[in-house]
Amino acid sequence: MVQLRRVDTLSDGWPTLLWLLVEVRSDAGAGEVSWYQVPLGATPERPDHLPEAALVGQLSTPRGDAHLFDALADERMALMFAHLVAPDLHPHAARLQGGEQSNTSVVLDERYIMKVFRRVQPGANPDVEVTEALGKVGYGGVPVPVAVWRRNQTDLAVVRRYERSRGEGFEMATASLRELFNRRRSPRDCKLDFAKDARLLGENIARLHVALSEAFGAEPADGAAWAADMAAQLHRVAAGKLDTERIEGIYDRLRTAEDLGTAIRIHGDLHLAQVLRLQRNWMVLDFEGEPARPVAERRHPSSPLRDVAGMTRSFQYAAAMALRTHGEPDHELRVLADAWTVRNVNTFLAGYADVDAAHRLLPQSRSSRDALLSVFELDKAVYEVAYELAHRPELVDLPVQAVERLLDGEDELPDTAPED
Repeated sequence: MVQLRRVDTLSDGWPTLLWLLVEVRSDAGAGEVSWYQVPLGATPERPDHLPEAALVGQLSTPRGDAHLFDALADERMALMFAHLVAPDLHPHAARLQGGEQSNTSVVLDERYIMKVFRRVQPGANPDVEVTEALGKVGYGGVPVPVAVWRRNQTDLAVVRRYERSRGEGFEMATASLRELFNRRRSPRDCKLDFAKDARLLGENIARLHVALSEAFGAEPADGAAWAADMAAQLHRVAAGKLDTERIEGIYDRLRTAEDLGTAIRIHGDLHLAQVLRLQRNWMVLDFEGEPARPVAERRHPSSPLRDVAGMTRSFQYAAAMALRTHGEPDHELRVLADAWTVRNVNTFLAGYADVDAAHRLLPQSRSSRDALLSVFELDKAVYEVAYELAHRPELVDLPVQAVERLLDGEDELPDTAPED
């Protein structure tokens, strides 16, 4: 059920900038409620320069009929909206950046980027909250807010500097795999070998976790809470796709395991598409957490290894997607894809291990680290099943196969005290 809860006029005259707050209530179960902000433009003339998908409809007003459209799809209206969000910047050009599902980003003067949160919740948005806190402790590997637009203590939009990069992580990984398949050579013999980038990425993520522990603090691990969060996500997956009883049994081992390291605020949805390769380092984006998990759950402190698992799964996913895109891969290509995955996962983990300060956040023994990483990889693959069922059901076999592989290679979680 959809209800219009609020309509504000943000500018007078034509064109008119409107701001709508829409409530969407699910028909299933207890009726989950979500809130969305919708910036709309209104003009007496039909905006034929916009794509059909941006047109909303018509509305009768005291000044005559008005055509309604997505304000952020129109440069003039997007600039009007940007002036409200960041009144000190005075941008002159705006272009819509595609590729996002739950937010809308607009590049301003090729110098700044405005991110508008389509789905909103009361209070601070995690992407604003975390990057502001990291900026205060001096961590430079995230885009720190230049301006934030808040109404009633709710974050609605943020403006940051627009970073020019060598590429997004997933795009670079895909290019590396494409060359690998075309040349049919060892990954280390390819010009676009990703290993050095993967190692640097591991170092950057380790430093991110150290900074997060400084910004938000660290606390003893709570294996029972982690197991509860994992089980809740598991039961949100459609029945019949996974062996839920066996998976939950693995999660339950966390309740009694002792060598689990510490819990900190984490990224929560870390993967290759969330990082940009700058000239010397990687920049980490989008701290909102996994969109299919409840907001409160996304804020729960967790192990840094949950982020690490998100990235190792992303390397595995990139290779699986590259094989799928290639068509009918032969045995040689599958062997090469496996070699690429192992090489980059190992160099990423080696880079992470190079940062000594990160070790105090992790389990003390190597066996405990490996086992806990495997559990978080399983949790991530389960999440991917739910995500693909909702958005790309034709790809759901990829995470299902990953879950099955992880179950086949299941390790025992240690249940003893940490080693001296």
